[in-house]
Amino acid sequence: MFLVSGSHTRVSKLQNETEHSSRSERKRRDSFGMFDGYDSCSEDTSSSSSSDESEEEVAPLPSSLPIIKNNGQVYTYPDGKSGMATCEMCGMVGVRDAFYSKTKRFCSVSCSRSYSSNSKKASILARLQVTGKPPTKKAKVLQKQPLVAKLAAYAQYQATLQNQVKTKTAIPVEGFSWGNYITSNNLTAAPVTCFKHAPMGTCWGDISEGVRVEVPNTDCSLPTKVFWIAGIVKLAGYNALLRYEGFENDSSIDFWCNVCGSDIHPVGWCATSGKPLVPPRTIQHKYTNWKAFLVKRLTGAKTLPPDFSQKVSEGMQYPFKPSMRVEVVDKTHLCRTRVAVVDSVIGGRLRLVYEESEDKNDDFWCHMYSPLIHHIGWSRSIGHRFKRSDITKKQDGHYDAPPHLFAKVKEVDPSGEWFKEGMKLEAIDPLNLSAICVATIRKVLADGYLMIGIDGSEAADGSDWFCYHATSPSIFPVGFCEINAIELTPPRGYAKLPFKWFDYLRETDSIAAPVKLFNKEVPNHGFHIRMKLEAVDLMEPRLVCVATVTRIIHRLLRIHFDGWEEEYDQWVDCESPDLYPVGWCQLTGYQLQPPAPQTSRDSQSSSSKQKKKAKSQQYKGHKKMTSLQLKEELLDGEEYNFLQGASDQESNGSASYYIKQEP
Repeated sequence: MFLVSGSHTRVSKLQNETEHSSRSERKRRDSFGMFDGYDSCSEDTSSSSSSDESEEEVAPLPSSLPIIKNNGQVYTYPDGKSGMATCEMCGMVGVRDAFYSKTKRFCSVSCSRSYSSNSKKASILARLQVTGKPPTKKAKVLQKQPLVAKLAAYAQYQATLQNQVKTKTAIPVEGFSWGNYITSNNLTAAPVTCFKHAPMGTCWGDISEGVRVEVPNTDCSLPTKVFWIAGIVKLAGYNALLRYEGFENDSSIDFWCNVCGSDIHPVGWCATSGKPLVPPRTIQHKYTNWKAFLVKRLTGAKTLPPDFSQKVSEGMQYPFKPSMRVEVVDKTHLCRTRVAVVDSVIGGRLRLVYEESEDKNDDFWCHMYSPLIHHIGWSRSIGHRFKRSDITKKQDGHYDAPPHLFAKVKEVDPSGEWFKEGMKLEAIDPLNLSAICVATIRKVLADGYLMIGIDGSEAADGSDWFCYHATSPSIFPVGFCEINAIELTPPRGYAKLPFKWFDYLRETDSIAAPVKLFNKEVPNHGFHIRMKLEAVDLMEPRLVCVATVTRIIHRLLRIHFDGWEEEYDQWVDCESPDLYPVGWCQLTGYQLQPPAPQTSRDSQSSSSKQKKKAKSQQYKGHKKMTSLQLKEELLDGEEYNFLQGASDQESNGSASYYIKQEP
C-alpha cells in the first residue's frame, strides 16, 4: 500500500506546483491529471483566437462543456477531452501543453509547416476528391472548422444522446451480481488474504476501506472516456463499493467494481497517462476550485501501489499449458490414477481430458495445486495403483508437465513410529464430502502416502480406497468429531448406537492411529462464520458456486452452497485451492453458479436432491449412501434423536450424537 504522500504521489506537491506555475507551460498539469484553470464549469463567452483563426462571433458556450482557462484565455474542447488538443494537420490527440506554438494547434514543427504549405493542402484535397476516401491519419484535419460549427456539432450530439436515453426501455439485468447480493443482505466476504493461491493473495497489502483510486467517470455526458477519483466504501473480496470524491455521505450513485480490473488505477495515473480528470456532473456545481478540493481531500490518503496492475497480471500467469500430460485420480476408480492431458486453463483451474478416451467430454476439473494431480511417474515412485495406457507413444504435441510445477507436500519421517495397515482414524469421505466417517488405513505407500477405506462401504477389490498424505488436513485422529461436536458417520450396517470408539475398537480388534502422527498445524487463516466466498462443488468440480462459511473447526471449514440444502455442505480445508475470493470468477472469466432461487428450491426440491445425490457417480460407478440415508436406515429399529453438540459459533466442544428417546 502506498500513501498518496509518497515520493511519486504526495498530494502536497500540488501546492508547490501551483506556487511555481510560471516555470514552464509544460508543467501546468498537476499530479491529479487535472489542468490549471479547470476550477469551474460556469458559462463563459470568451474564446481563444489567433491570426489564423476565424473572426466570426462566438456564441455563448454550453454550461455542460468543460472549460480550461490559461493566461486569461478560455479553451473549450467539444470532443470532451479537457486540456487535450487535436493537431489540425495530422489529427493526433494529445496533451495541450505539449503541443507546438502558442495556439497549441499542432503537435510538432513539421505539422505546423506542412499545414502552412498550400501545395500540401491542395494535393491532399485533390486526392480526397478523386478517391472519395476518408482522410488518413496524416490528413485528418485539413481546414480548421470555426468554433461555432464545432459547438453546434457537439450540441447536436448531446441532443441525440438525450433522445436515446428517453426512448430506451429498462432491460432487466440477467445473471448474478455479487454487489447487489452483498448490499441487499448486508453480507461480509472473506478477504483476499485468506486465499494464498489466488491472484494477489500474498500481496494484497493494506487495501481497505478509505483507499482512493482513479476510475472512469460514468456520471458524465461527455462522449469520451474521462476519469475521477473515488474512495472504497466497502470491500468484498476483489470487489469494492466505490463512491466518487465530492459525494460525501450521498450514496445515490455508489457502484461496485473489481479492484483488479483494468479500469482501476492508483491516484496519479491520469497525470502520467495523459487522461483527463472530470468531476461527476451531479456535483459539478458544489465547488469552484476542484483542484484545491482534491488537495485537501487526498493529502495523506492511501492509494494502490504503482505496480498494482503489474502484480495482478503476474498473479494470473499460470505455468500449466494445454497439451501437458499429468497423472490424475481416475474418477471411476478412486484407488488408481491415469494419464490425462491439459485441455484448457482458466484462473489456474485445469480441464483435464483422460488420455486414450474416445469421449472428449470425459474430463476432470481441478486446480493446478490440487493434491489429486501429479507428474508422470509419480504413481510408480510411491507404489500407487495406475491404469496403464495402451498408447505406446505420446501423441503429437503432448509433453510431460515438469515435476516442479506440482504442489509440494511436507516431508515426513516414517522410520520411527508410523501409520500401519489396519489402524483406525476418522476421514472426510471423498464421495460424500459432507460426512466425516470411521475409516481404516488399508495400505502404507512411500513418501508418506496412505490408502484409506471407509468402514462398512468398501468394495471387495478395494476399488474405492482413496489416497491421502499423512499430513493431509482431511484425516483426523479417533475422537476428533466427538471433541469438536461434529457428527461422525458410523460404518454402514453398524447397529450399536450411539457409536462409541472404545467399543468399536474392541469389537474389531483394532488400534487407533497415534494422535501425534496427524497434522495439528492450524494457520491464522482469517475466515469467520457467515463470510461469503466462491467455492468449487467438489462433487461436480467444474462448478464454482456462491458459498458461505457456516462452521470453523480449527483449520476445517464447513462450506454451504447458497440456495441448496445443508446435506450438500462440504468440509474443506482453509488452504484448499478450491476456495476463492468474491469476484474471482469475474476476474478470471470463469462462470459463477448463482444461488438457487427460492421458487426453484420449493418447486424442484425432489429433483434437485436426486441430481445432487447422483454427483458421486462421476467418481464411482455405483451410488454411495449419504449420511442422511444411512442415519434413517440405522434408526429404523429404534427411535433416536440427533442433537447438535455445539452452536455454529463454537469451534470446540463435546456432546453425544444419538440419544435414545425414553418411552
